[in-house]
Amino acid sequence: MGFLQEAPQLAHPYRDDRLLVDLLDRVLPAERRAAIETDLDALGDYARLAWRRVCSTTRRKPVLTQWDAWGRRVDRIELTPAWQEGPLLTTRHAVLAAGHEAHPEARVEEFARVYLYHLASEFYTCPLAMTDGAATALKASGNAQLIERALPHFLSRDPANFWLSGQWMTENAGGSDVGNTETVARRDADGQWRLYGRKWFSSAVVGEAALALARPEGAGSGAGALALFYVETMDDGQRKPELVIDRLKDKLGTHELPTAEIHLDGLPAWPVGELEHGVRQVAPMLNVTRSWNAICAVASMARALQLARDYARRRQAFGRSLAEQPLHAQTLAGMQAEFEAAFALGFEVAHLLGRAEHRAATPDEAALLRLLTPLAKLWTGKLAISICSEALECFGGAGYIEDTGLPQLLRDAQVYAIWEGTTNVLSLDSLRALAGKSPEALRACIAHWLADSDDMHAASAVQHTLDAAMRWLDTHGAQRDALEAGARGLALTLARCAAAALLARQATWAKRQRGDLRPGAALRRFVSHGLDRLDTLDAADTALLA
Repeated sequence: MGFLQEAPQLAHPYRDDRLLVDLLDRVLPAERRAAIETDLDALGDYARLAWRRVCSTTRRKPVLTQWDAWGRRVDRIELTPAWQEGPLLTTRHAVLAAGHEAHPEARVEEFARVYLYHLASEFYTCPLAMTDGAATALKASGNAQLIERALPHFLSRDPANFWLSGQWMTENAGGSDVGNTETVARRDADGQWRLYGRKWFSSAVVGEAALALARPEGAGSGAGALALFYVETMDDGQRKPELVIDRLKDKLGTHELPTAEIHLDGLPAWPVGELEHGVRQVAPMLNVTRSWNAICAVASMARALQLARDYARRRQAFGRSLAEQPLHAQTLAGMQAEFEAAFALGFEVAHLLGRAEHRAATPDEAALLRLLTPLAKLWTGKLAISICSEALECFGGAGYIEDTGLPQLLRDAQVYAIWEGTTNVLSLDSLRALAGKSPEALRACIAHWLADSDDMHAASAVQHTLDAAMRWLDTHGAQRDALEAGARGLALTLARCAAAALLARQATWAKRQRGDLRPGAALRRFVSHGLDRLDTLDAADTALLA
């Protein structure tokens, strides 16, 4: 037993991340770039410490205590250390508040923080995404009373004043199809709205507030009759008795995240807007949370790849390191190319979101944001699973051992394809975006991103595949079943085309500004993997396979 394998070491997640540093140098004005340096460096330091903690301790799960020793219902949740540290880290480094500053680059600055903090936070970023979405939805509602009440807490930089917000939509009947929502809103004798019902999946039950869908008593059926309500969950530091936690979910991954099934038994609530079209009112929240989902998926890929690359330099096999083995190096290079493209797409959505929110976006950019948001979310969600799975394989048997900290990367990655709309739901959403001005906007923006590229092969491949996708859309546009059956393939194709064009833009910048040829190599390899994922099955073929 003389041999001991050296474990992989995590490089500094900020200082040593070429993609993030280059993005910020390219996008941010010099004064903004300098202003965020301290926060990013500190979050990178915290991420390294958190990884050491993962590798040196047994993973903990939150624990629900429903009753105290004297029979009182308390529904107290004991959180992991990272979650206990969450309010301090979030407020000290403006992880959430940065996204609501008054300049078009605010979302890029916010999501740079999210990218660094996400894995170290043990998915505390999930309720942060809900809180960000709630702040955005309240702003869009124009409800001055709720804005004045909640936003100073949601965007606070003081941990003692900071609130988390939940997003209570999912019920027993299902997730994305909220038309069967059974939660009812009733007015009491004093005119106060109160919610009654059961929410099946609450990922921010430890928060102080939430936005919830409910059907006002006497309203009609269907999603259009639902209203959006704001609720607060705490009273003098104690959870309100009208909010009952049934149990915590035992999930495949995201173990530290206390996801709960809850009962609402007359919880006081306030309408966010009109007492109908609640799904429409919550739409701004979903756009933000889907952007968080994409960036967090990219962060998981970054972590898996960084560890796999480091291990490849440390692990000796057959007389040389894994990094020197041609097939292993080929495998890592392919993963890196996919990751760099996903990074480019995820952060372009963040950039467009900030520009749109501050009315700095061109008409094409505004239309493009509507399409790229679901595309980025669905593609990065699926890709994170595949990259994390491949990364575990790069470690051989060690990748399957819990106390290496590696298996959780794969288990946790599975959630990105499920949260905030599954791949199929987001594919259908992208079809709705394509019914508007998005196709022309996508063509114009891709042409702009490719304009200065000196890689004519890659540019030609993107344009050729985009043309094929648009022909497919035109051919099947009048055949609804065929269109929906092929929506996933179309969405993946458009996502890969946009990502390749963005990677080409980055490759041009890196070559001219840095003399760095690596993004160009990533572009060539990414394009060689193929951009076309169009589905040739029609609706009849699909029925035969069911």
